[in-house]
Amino acid sequence: MAKPTIWHNPRCSKSRDALTLLEEKGIDAEVVKYLETPPSKEEIREVLDMLGISARELMRTKEEIYRELNLKEVTDEEKLIEAMAEHPKLIERPIVIKEGKAAIGRPVENIIDLLDG
Repeated sequence: MAKPTIWHNPRCSKSRDALTLLEEKGIDAEVVKYLETPPSKEEIREVLDMLGISARELMRTKEEIYRELNLKEVTDEEKLIEAMAEHPKLIERPIVIKEGKAAIGRPVENIIDLLDG
């Protein structure tokens, strides 16, 4: 069984909480610091499919870069995915991926459901 992956931002308290939760459960997860190693457009598409949400729902719409790029006006999913690949700060965090499923750790209980499911 492949170990879970967490898209992690060490500066984010929710992301740190999710990593702590994994550690407390004794789960050895692959930690991807996605701001340093941004996911590809394909990886973002895969996560969107796993989550069953739109690109906009995965975006941090309050980030300054969201306003700077005028993404509120963009309706093309592919353009939103491209923006997240180019500016990973736009991606909601943390995301835990396990066995073809994913959960956004806001709230952290979402991750518990994924791990226990």
